[in-house]
Amino acid sequence: MRSFRGSWSAAGLVAGFAGLAASYFVAMVLTTRDSPVAAVAELVTRLTPGPLVERAIRILGHHDKQFLLLMILVITGLLFAWAGRLARRSWWAPAIVFAVLGVVGGTAVSLQRGSGAIDILPIAVGFATWLVCLSLLTDPLRRHERALAEGPDPEAAPEAPHPADHTRRTFLIRAGIIVASTTVVGTVGRVVGRGRRHVEEARRLLRLPGVTEPQLPDGVRVGLDGVTPWATPAGDFYRIDTAFVVPTIEPSDWQLRIHGMVDREVVLTYQQLIDRQVTEGWITLNCVSNPVGGDLIGNAWWSGVRIADLLELAGVQPGADAVLQTSDDGWTCGTPLEALTDDRNAMLAIAMNGRPLPIDHGFPVRTIVPGLYGYVSACKWVVEMKVTRFADISAYWTDRGWGERGPVKMASRIDVPEDGGDIPASGGRVGGVAWSQHTGISAVEVAVDGGAWQRAEIGGVPNVDTWVQWAATIDSEPGHHRLAVRAIDRNGVVQTSTVQDVLPDGATGHDMISFNAQEATDG
Repeated sequence: MRSFRGSWSAAGLVAGFAGLAASYFVAMVLTTRDSPVAAVAELVTRLTPGPLVERAIRILGHHDKQFLLLMILVITGLLFAWAGRLARRSWWAPAIVFAVLGVVGGTAVSLQRGSGAIDILPIAVGFATWLVCLSLLTDPLRRHERALAEGPDPEAAPEAPHPADHTRRTFLIRAGIIVASTTVVGTVGRVVGRGRRHVEEARRLLRLPGVTEPQLPDGVRVGLDGVTPWATPAGDFYRIDTAFVVPTIEPSDWQLRIHGMVDREVVLTYQQLIDRQVTEGWITLNCVSNPVGGDLIGNAWWSGVRIADLLELAGVQPGADAVLQTSDDGWTCGTPLEALTDDRNAMLAIAMNGRPLPIDHGFPVRTIVPGLYGYVSACKWVVEMKVTRFADISAYWTDRGWGERGPVKMASRIDVPEDGGDIPASGGRVGGVAWSQHTGISAVEVAVDGGAWQRAEIGGVPNVDTWVQWAATIDSEPGHHRLAVRAIDRNGVVQTSTVQDVLPDGATGHDMISFNAQEATDG
C-alpha cells in the first residue's frame, strides 16, 4: 500500500468525534443542560428565519430536530476529515479548524439562558481531546510516509517486515483504541449525566392535592369508528418546541418569578404553587403550524392554578397589555394580558390527564391559555412572567414574522374516510373534529362535489374550549367524489373558505378529501 492518504482523513474523523464525545461526557457530568452540539443546534434554530423553520416542520414533522442534529454532525464530520488532511502538511492548520469549531460551540453555549463560565469547560476538554488524539494518530502516519520515501533498509534481512508495515499497524491499533474509548465515554456520559431518570422518579412519586382523574363527559363521542378520540392520551399529544435537550427540573428547584409592571414582585416555589386552589378543565391546544386538516392538535384534562389569581396577587399596573413568558431553556412568548385575566381558565398547569405533567410537555409547570395558539401562550418549563407592553418586548416566534397575539382560528377536519378511501354510495358515514377554542362550535356542515351544504350531527362538549366530534350520513352516486367540511361557531360565524398558509397567524380554508362511493353488492 504505497498511498495512505485516506488515513489522514480518517485520523481527523476519529480525533474529531473523540473530542465531541469527551465534550458531551463533561457536559453531562457537570449537569449542564446541553452538550455543545445541541447548543449549536438550538442557536441555528433561533437564527433561522420563521418561514424556513415552518417549512422544515411541515416537511420533517417531529423529526426536524433529529435532522438538524444529523446535518450538524455531517458538516462537522467533513470538517474533521479536512482537518486530518491539513495535518499532513502542517501541525497548526488542523488546530485552527478545531479552534474555529470550538469558538462556534462556545458561542452557542454562552448564549443560552443561565450559562456561566463552567459551561465552557466541555468545549475546552473537547478541544484538548481533538489535539491529543490527532497527534497520536498522525504521528505513525508521518513515520509511515517517511519510511516509504526512504525505501527498504539495505542491511535488513530479506524476510524482515518493511518499517512502513509497523507504522501502519500502530495507526490502526491507536485508531481502534480511540474509537472504542469514544463509544464508552459517550455511553457513560449518557448514563451518568442525564438527570431525567431522577426527575422522572420525583415526578412519579408526586402527590398533587386537588388534582382529579379525568372523567369523559357524556355525549362527547359521535360513535363513528375512525374519528379521532375526543380525549387525547398524553403519549399521543403532539409536541412542538425548540428544546433539543428537554429541561429536567426538580420540583424542589423550580421557581416562578412574576415581575415588571406590578405593584409587588412575586416569587413562587413549586410547593407554594400546588398549595393554592387548583382549577381543572378540558382544554384543546393546537399549534399555529397546523395546516388545514393537520394533526398538531389535542384535547386533555389540565389541572393547575389560575394565572389571573397570581397576577392579582402581584397587582398589575395600568398600561400593561402583555406578559412576556420565559422558559427554563430561554424560549419566550408574549401573551395578551387580557387572555390571562378574563374568565377563561388560563392556568399554570401542573398535571395532564390526572397525572403530573410529562417532562416533554413542561414538567413541573407549564402555561395553558384556551383560545390562543401555543406560540404566544403555551410556555413549557415556565420560570418567569414579566408584566409589560407589547410595544416594549420581543419574543421568539414574533421576531420571526409570526403574528403578535395569536388567537386560534376556527377549523374543521375530516377523519373518516381517509383521503382516497371507500364508503357506501348509500348511507355512507363520514366524520371528524372541529374547533374554535374559547368561542365554541354550534354546527358542522359537509358538501359533496361542491354541492349544497348538509348539516352534520355534533357531539356534546363540557365547555367552549374543547373541540367537538362530528358525523354525517351522505348519499352519492357510485364513483369518485370530493368531500368538504366547514364549521360554524357559536356567534354564527361561518368558517372561511379562503386559503391561507400557517404564516403569520394560522392556516385557513376548508379541509377536503377524495373518496370512492361503492355500490352495495349482494353477499
